[in-house]
Amino acid sequence: MRILLIAPATGKWRRTGRRALFNGRTFRFSLLSLLTIAAETPPEHEVRIIDEQVEDVPFDADADLVGVTCMTALAPRAYEIAARFRARGIPVVLGGMHPSLCTDEALGRADAVVRGEVEGIWAQVLEDAAAGRLSGLYQAPTLPDLAGLKRPPRHLLNSREYATINSVQATRGCPHTCDFCSIRAFHPSGQRQRPVGEVVAEVATLPGRFVLFVDDHLAGNRAYAEELFKALVPLRKLWVTQCTLSIGHDERFVELAARAGCFGIFSGIESFSQEALGGVHKRFNRVERYRDAIACLHAHGIGVEAGIVFGFDQDDPSVFETTLKAVEELGIDAVQTSIMTPLPGTPLFERMGPRLRHRDWSLYDLHNCVFEPAGMTAEQLEAGHDWFTREFYRPDRIARRLARHMMRPRGIESVRYVAALNAGYYGRVTQWNLRGWNPARASAGVLRSPRLARA
Repeated sequence: MRILLIAPATGKWRRTGRRALFNGRTFRFSLLSLLTIAAETPPEHEVRIIDEQVEDVPFDADADLVGVTCMTALAPRAYEIAARFRARGIPVVLGGMHPSLCTDEALGRADAVVRGEVEGIWAQVLEDAAAGRLSGLYQAPTLPDLAGLKRPPRHLLNSREYATINSVQATRGCPHTCDFCSIRAFHPSGQRQRPVGEVVAEVATLPGRFVLFVDDHLAGNRAYAEELFKALVPLRKLWVTQCTLSIGHDERFVELAARAGCFGIFSGIESFSQEALGGVHKRFNRVERYRDAIACLHAHGIGVEAGIVFGFDQDDPSVFETTLKAVEELGIDAVQTSIMTPLPGTPLFERMGPRLRHRDWSLYDLHNCVFEPAGMTAEQLEAGHDWFTREFYRPDRIARRLARHMMRPRGIESVRYVAALNAGYYGRVTQWNLRGWNPARASAGVLRSPRLARA
């Protein structure tokens, strides 16, 4: 069969890869979800991967089966793509986070839905599709063993369109149960680990020095992480990953991570309010220990990109200004800002049900307010989010951050990573025309800017 695997994009993201400047490449790394499906596909089938951020969907393609993966904000576009292929009589399978957590909805828009992880069930999907009996819900009877996973066929991607195609997954899932996160809903069993030897063998085959571990919390099992880091040391690779800031409380562990090649982490700090963190079951983040943890990471040459969420019930209009001051004082290297978004399948979504403004999934993109906030208006929340992002990524602030970073251990070696992040986010500010206003210093009737980030 000729199989078309599609990663949809919409609004401001669609075809961004065709821009000469600020084309989003910094935030594009290999489509490991679709590459995993391709790896599970027997060689007698022909597979083509389409990333709508960099190319148009070939709706006239001569395909026998189409697979589409999507998060919640991309569900409407995924359904649109599915409808167009089904109108031509081509069967469509939906999978990924949103179809797995909103199965009944997705089943009404496709010929079949794969819920959860694809290993152990994709062969059945292909067999049924080839026999013309593809229908309904497919789910592996047990979670796949992470030992012996097939290598992703990275040659199916154009490496020039991505920050890297050297993405590797050592673990799946997360040991924590944060109310707003859909990872635990998708991986309810917590975290599982691949054999260290298999991970290291895969990393060793990758060209160049840079590797991205796409794990949700690479250090979720500290003993496993230590074993992995020790095995990575001889490879002399450079890598970044995601993990909680708590690793910064163990200097021996941080030193080992640095020797293994780590020079950057993304960490969901989320808030500087301990009460807010407790309200979403993220008490393991200790606000009073942020400074020491970040200082430890910086002392070993590891940059910190922080995830910040606005819209907790404890937030009021002053939160944007106080947060900006806090992240500047802590010397955080980059920030990814989001608006609290109750995603389907999460405890937060169930709790927020009466406060949801709508269920237009296209606006559940973490940059629009889809619920009624407790401490401010929805307009103030959106405006403050945009204002904070624009202020943090002002060119003068970026220049100071880069200068500061180069003075740290291994700073010269890793400054390209920090510079790329800051330039990428600055590109979002300019391309999306993020303006906003500071709700703490402006009345609701002045200094408004149109919300051009929506598209």
